[in-house]
Amino acid sequence: MLKKILLAVVIVILLIQVPFIYRRYKLHRLSAVIQQINFQRTAIPLSEQYREYKGVIHVHSFLGGHSSGTFSDIIAAAKANELNFVIMTEHTEADFDTAAMTLKGVHADVLFINGNETAAANGDRLLALPEGVSIVAYPEEFKNWDTPGLAGVEVYNVYTNTRKANPVKAFFDVLWSHRAYPDLLFALYYERPNESLKQWDQALAHSKLTATPGNDAHANIGVSLRDGTGKTLAGIQLDPYATSFRLVRLHALTDAAKALDAVQLLNALKSGHCFIGFDLFGDTSGFNFEASTSGQTRIQGDEIPFQNDLRLRIQTPVASRIVLFKDGSVILNESGIATKEFAVSERGVYRVEVYLPQIEQIIGEKPWIISNPIYIR
Repeated sequence: MLKKILLAVVIVILLIQVPFIYRRYKLHRLSAVIQQINFQRTAIPLSEQYREYKGVIHVHSFLGGHSSGTFSDIIAAAKANELNFVIMTEHTEADFDTAAMTLKGVHADVLFINGNETAAANGDRLLALPEGVSIVAYPEEFKNWDTPGLAGVEVYNVYTNTRKANPVKAFFDVLWSHRAYPDLLFALYYERPNESLKQWDQALAHSKLTATPGNDAHANIGVSLRDGTGKTLAGIQLDPYATSFRLVRLHALTDAAKALDAVQLLNALKSGHCFIGFDLFGDTSGFNFEASTSGQTRIQGDEIPFQNDLRLRIQTPVASRIVLFKDGSVILNESGIATKEFAVSERGVYRVEVYLPQIEQIIGEKPWIISNPIYIR
């Protein structure tokens, strides 16, 4: 009788694991598709006026608590990911200025900008950067949208997304897939940030706000065994900086005639000359979204007067599904294309989302690129 009970328990345990084995198989398929996407990429020549740089924003170190990550860890991860910039957003402390103490300037050929994540009395959080640049963090929880001087909105945040995961399901996913696919585990939980995008579209009706991603990198999720000196003897870390920096990135377009520096990067951010790339699914570098008439061309973040010959041009590195929005509503949804021209007949706020059908077949609808708007007045 005991043997039958034990056998039944073993069978039940094995049956419970079947979905997680299948999810690991999906990650295997996804990995192969991503390799193919990167192989098929076609270089898109940039305008001679701009140069593209990629980096991450919303990064924390040991300075503001919540993290034990060192500066050396962050620099090494940025270098390993071939990033051009990292925007630090340290939690504030009452007794010392964490923004002044964190990474800034150039380290290992990576530009670092020093900022803070601040919290108001009502719980509103901002990413406060140099030059007075303020970005709404966690927009789903943000209350005072009339705060003066807002420059942008963090429409996607890695932490906000992943905390929605079922902890039991996440435990078994880690058990089966972390060793082979530590980065792609994230893909199982990644969702389009519907509510944040809705709030952003509503805000765009009366103000210009740049969309940014938030890596919210802390390198603080995992389990470890340490000795009395704090040295790690064994353990597993799920969010090392090297992984966090691969998930989602900010791609900035700056003046090609000038070297990248803090002023150039912050100007691009304020101007909306940037886009969000979920580079986990394939390198998004080269994406282009512009508006042109016979006399002028403008890129995402810019305003342009309405004229009868005005056209939007969208270019992606591989054949994709391109979705064009006007004032928050979809006006075009077309698959299997890498270039699309659209004749504009009305004034409005136009933005683009790009999806990869080959990714959707495996794990469902996941945005690959979220552009900033072009404002047609």
